[in-house]
Amino acid sequence: MTKLRKSLLVTVSVLILLSIGLLFIVPNTRNKENPENKTVAVKNKLNPPITNVQNVENEKNVLQINSLSMGQTIKNQLKNDPSVFLIKHNEKTESHYIKKEVNVTFKTLPSTKEIKRITQEINGTIIKKLNSTIVFRSNTLSTKELIEYFNRQAMVEFAEPNYLYLQNQIGLPNDLLYREQYQWNLSAIQAEAGWDITKGDEHIIIAVIDTGVDLDHPDLRRRITNGYNVLLNNNFPDDDNGHGTHVAGIIASETNNHEGVAGITWYNKIMPIKAMGAEGHGTTFDIAKGIFWAVDHGADVINMSLGNYQHSSLLKGAIDYAYSKNVVLIAAAGNENTMQPSYPAAFSKVLSVAAVSYTGQRAPFSNYGDYIDVAAPGVQIPSTYFNQQYAALSGTSMASPHVAGLAGLLLSVNPNLTNQEVIDIIKNSTYDLGIPGTDHEFGSGLINVKNGLEDAQSKRQ
Repeated sequence: MTKLRKSLLVTVSVLILLSIGLLFIVPNTRNKENPENKTVAVKNKLNPPITNVQNVENEKNVLQINSLSMGQTIKNQLKNDPSVFLIKHNEKTESHYIKKEVNVTFKTLPSTKEIKRITQEINGTIIKKLNSTIVFRSNTLSTKELIEYFNRQAMVEFAEPNYLYLQNQIGLPNDLLYREQYQWNLSAIQAEAGWDITKGDEHIIIAVIDTGVDLDHPDLRRRITNGYNVLLNNNFPDDDNGHGTHVAGIIASETNNHEGVAGITWYNKIMPIKAMGAEGHGTTFDIAKGIFWAVDHGADVINMSLGNYQHSSLLKGAIDYAYSKNVVLIAAAGNENTMQPSYPAAFSKVLSVAAVSYTGQRAPFSNYGDYIDVAAPGVQIPSTYFNQQYAALSGTSMASPHVAGLAGLLLSVNPNLTNQEVIDIIKNSTYDLGIPGTDHEFGSGLINVKNGLEDAQSKRQ
């Protein structure tokens, strides 16, 4: 009996040890990579079971919104708006500006007497002011005639149309939609593994220049800091469109709170800047003013899920100002499946983001070209939505905030990084998709939170 008992005791002990060992072995094998074929590894990670995708479509708490169709609706409305002028670049791309309106940046701000003379000569009025820039509107002169008039004035630095920018939407957390595996996007970019290094820092602020944020949303109300409504010139940037709330939720939806979705960062704060209206578009002037406000009020990162295809000196000036203040600038590449450069993404000081789907391929709508820096998930991304709802949207607008969230995490683990160092880390820590090396579809590749944070952490030591 004694020998039998000893034999049983040994057998049970071995089984217990094997069980404990499996607890450590199984999770680790999930995170192992194949260093010889990173592209294959990523594509496998980006290919969740079909049932998960179908569940998103059937989930009653997640609105199914055709965001790409919404974008086309906005364009159709602008085409029929008599106050808006359409610039047709090619069959796929177009830009817009407001008729009989012009942004004028002066070398030195004119006196009251000079302003009065100008408004009388153009038979117009002043609409808005920002530093040495004034928006003029004429009752009789076209935008082209206004530009010709101001370019003849010695005190003028430059004059340009007031362009319209459109939204480009189309422990592990216990958040409901995350646990149900609807958020394929977070595992695809190794966010969970990155959270072992940092989950963010509330002192690092990410500004979202967009349609505002639902200030009462249960997944966002504790994640936002003071913001600004450019359109109404007040401190109430509430969202009346939904786009900005969705973007903000991808970055910083409250994580590990048993409901909704998980954000890329658990603790970084969102600074909501409302520079676009309920219609889903905003002017050059308002977006530039939003950038200046964000920089002057402590933003470390700025996300711009918006764009058009016209270069703007006024917007470039705002971008240059933000970059000079060590702010990381990130923008969506655009949704027309074209290589036409989109701004602000195409500015050299802005990190341009293309979109990938859960198959590991470039999203069919995503723009491409030599101005693309990196790629991020942008198809059927669940996130917060206005009126305290949740929605799954697609677009490079959804890809860009993934990168903004990563930038916030990088600064959380190493706040001494410069904005260019953050950009370089993001680009150098990607998974290489497509043809080897940098290419026009994915830039440097798909962002990798874990790799980026390890790089930032090593630079701190």
